[in-house]
Amino acid sequence: MTSRFNRSTLSLAACCVLMLTMLMPVQLNAAPLTLNEALRLATLHSPVIAAAKAQARGTEAALTTATAYVNPEIEFSSGSSRPRQLGGTSGSTGLVGVSQLFELPSLRAARRQVAEAGIASGSAALSFTQLNQNTAVKQAFFDALRRQEEARLAKENYELLLQIRNRVKVKVEVGESPRYELVKAGAEALAAESSAKSAEFRVTQAHDRLRALIGSPLEENFVVAFEALSPASLPELEQLRIDLSASQPLLKVTAAERQRAQAKLEQERAARLPQPTFKVLSERDPDMSMWRIGVALPLPLWNRREGQIGEAMAAVERAEAEAQQVNISLLAQLDQAYSQYQIAKRQVQTFESGLMSEAENAMKVAEAAYNFGERGILDYLDAQRVLRNTRLDFLNARYELQAALIEIERLRATTIAGDTL
Repeated sequence: MTSRFNRSTLSLAACCVLMLTMLMPVQLNAAPLTLNEALRLATLHSPVIAAAKAQARGTEAALTTATAYVNPEIEFSSGSSRPRQLGGTSGSTGLVGVSQLFELPSLRAARRQVAEAGIASGSAALSFTQLNQNTAVKQAFFDALRRQEEARLAKENYELLLQIRNRVKVKVEVGESPRYELVKAGAEALAAESSAKSAEFRVTQAHDRLRALIGSPLEENFVVAFEALSPASLPELEQLRIDLSASQPLLKVTAAERQRAQAKLEQERAARLPQPTFKVLSERDPDMSMWRIGVALPLPLWNRREGQIGEAMAAVERAEAEAQQVNISLLAQLDQAYSQYQIAKRQVQTFESGLMSEAENAMKVAEAAYNFGERGILDYLDAQRVLRNTRLDFLNARYELQAALIEIERLRATTIAGDTL
């Protein structure tokens, strides 16, 4: 009975272990992170976007503040009355009053325009923040993908150099090659191992940057999924400038700030006119009751708001200058990004037009010559190094082209469409 119970217990434990073994890869190997998923997570969790959304909501609330009416004031007072002459009546006194400030329509309209321009500015600022954040996430995503490919190439190179070292070792042991060839092959393998470890460290750094931009917890050892690169063709530079002027959110921000500064100036000018306060008073004393209706007007004798108007005029001039500076800066950034795009595109075309195939053919020729004893190990390793550097340069050129396209997309504020590379 006991032995049968032990066998049942062991069988159950074995089944549990088997199930856990089958489930562990599912739990540990998370799905690769796609670009769309990274952008979605950044939109949901990024503190930068959350702050911009809060600021936009604040500008909407400012319109409610600007259109609100001034609250009326009510006044209560009471006391006692004592006559100074004989025969007078003594008793209690009281006063009740209501006053309401009446703002002129010109002042209310100007204040409303200030708030509406603020809403436009906040909305454009939110779009600009989202555009910049998406651009940063894209750049970080493709940088992580680039580092992953660099690490893959470094690992393949290390494995190839290990194979070369082992082959050289066999030749040295049978006396077909001198020992210095083994030393040289071993040194190359050690250097490749160091490069592979450095590449893995750069992958970790790229993943950390992407995780920080997204603002969302990700798997510790997550990987980014392969994404096809953007198209390599763009409109002419003049068309890109037109697109920038029409769609760039930062230009909309500066335009809204100019409108807000102008509306603020009109508000300060409208505030020079006296704003009347209507009053209704009821006064009671032992002998009589009185009602009073009146209007109070401030007299602009000592303060005619010259300072406030001067500050508002300076703000208008500053907003116009800043808008001009932003436009010049954006166009300069577009010119620079377009130049980088052209340089990277020419480099990619150079590699694709034959440089990569030439490096691969040279490697094959050097390998065959070494195997047949026509060339030494140094020529073989040099050809292998040239191929490795060519592959790495081609990879860098492709991702430099991608980075330039993403920057142009940010400045243009329009998604680049077309065939992928």
